[in-house]
Amino acid sequence: METDQLRVFLAVAESGSFTEAAHRMFLSHSTISRRISSLEEETGVLLFERGNAVHGLTPAGKALLPLAEKIVALSDEAEAMLRSMPKGNVGE
Repeated sequence: METDQLRVFLAVAESGSFTEAAHRMFLSHSTISRRISSLEEETGVLLFERGNAVHGLTPAGKALLPLAEKIVALSDEAEAMLRSMPKGNVGE
């Protein structure tokens, strides 16, 4: 499970649409679809109720949502902290 997959999961969950999530994230619809499919394959569960459109989160999706929010927030916090540190020589 990768942070990028969780960011896509959150975007779809918030917007209720693969297409809207694609617009928000400046990605193609197929990229969004592939990342969600990959996450579902990795975990072995469906995350969204869908037919022709997303109809909501499955129980697994509802369980993942607060954890995904925490993981993404911690990732963002770690990145911001590292970017604010004095620059050193990389690779030494």
